[in-house]
Amino acid sequence: MRILQLGRFWNDQHGGIERHVAMLSQGLAGAGADVTNLVASLDDTGSDEVLDGYRLIRAPSLGIVASTAMSPALVWRALQLHRQKPFDIVHLHLPDPLSHLVSLLLPRKIKRVITWHSDIVKQKKLLEMYQPWLGRLVHKADAIVAATQAHFSSSTQIPKDVDARKLRVIAYGIDHAALELTPAMEPRMREIRQLAGGKLLVYALGRHVYYKGFDVLIRAMRTVDGVLILGGDGLLRESLQAQAEQLGVAGKVLFQGRIPEDQLAAYFHACDVFCLPSVEQSEAFGLVQAEAMACGKPVVNTWLHNGVNEVSRDGETGLTVPVRDPVALAAALTRLAREPELRETLGRNAALRARSEYSMAGMTSAHLALYRELLSTRR
Repeated sequence: MRILQLGRFWNDQHGGIERHVAMLSQGLAGAGADVTNLVASLDDTGSDEVLDGYRLIRAPSLGIVASTAMSPALVWRALQLHRQKPFDIVHLHLPDPLSHLVSLLLPRKIKRVITWHSDIVKQKKLLEMYQPWLGRLVHKADAIVAATQAHFSSSTQIPKDVDARKLRVIAYGIDHAALELTPAMEPRMREIRQLAGGKLLVYALGRHVYYKGFDVLIRAMRTVDGVLILGGDGLLRESLQAQAEQLGVAGKVLFQGRIPEDQLAAYFHACDVFCLPSVEQSEAFGLVQAEAMACGKPVVNTWLHNGVNEVSRDGETGLTVPVRDPVALAAALTRLAREPELRETLGRNAALRARSEYSMAGMTSAHLALYRELLSTRR
């Protein structure tokens, strides 16, 4: 089975969609599929390598406009790869107009699968022009996958008249083995714990972009007796650091920058609470909260009424607060600081849920079953 994954981007700090595509590609390749993950570079450099059993190709781009890579090279590369050895499946990960263009130019006989990661939230004016094209793409797809049923029910951009038989829920998988705390990682975990000085250690991780809500979390930390470790990087990092200085919390908001993959487990295991303070529907699942749950940590997230709240459930695996409410966020973190037994119960439930619902093996087998089903009836 030859599969083209259109994985959007790839760089040293790729986001949740890109991480999902990487893990899916790895799982499919491990199951014997011939997988190519074709992505856009953030600049004019490109590469072609084998990674975790699949082929990763980064096509040069002219830059990013409205969160979309300007990469004619990616389109040309997709057509070239299909001519060399035809694909059976092309798998798009939306929102991504560039992969939409690739799909339009590839032969119609190739089966199309769309994973709907989230609606388009920020580019509202461009969406008005793009929506009719998007609707046609969804109608013509052979299957539309989402990580939770809430992705479908909360979307305002998936056409309401799309054939319900095309809609499939396949949960994202996470690499549980990579999240285990090994003896070699324990010294690093203890070093991280010491940064909190015995107080509540809150951990948040993600690209420093508008919808992550890290500015709200920093405001909340004014009244929380604890320390926040904020991992990741992005365009808003300098403004977030300036905000922490202005609010007088710079001493307890520690910016860690990009955290290497081989140290993520140490940070997850070191913290007392993981926080996902996102403020927009662009955050539709929160892969990092599933990873924190796998490490037995309670999650504080926000009421986005989408897949985020399906992954970590209020009162079961963590606490959920209103969006953009630093007072409520601080209250939830303070409650978990004062009630260690509640932290332990929520964390235990979180680990059980992550283990049963979010595995790479389950994600891989479900996608393979879907692909085989589609290929059993060729056009």
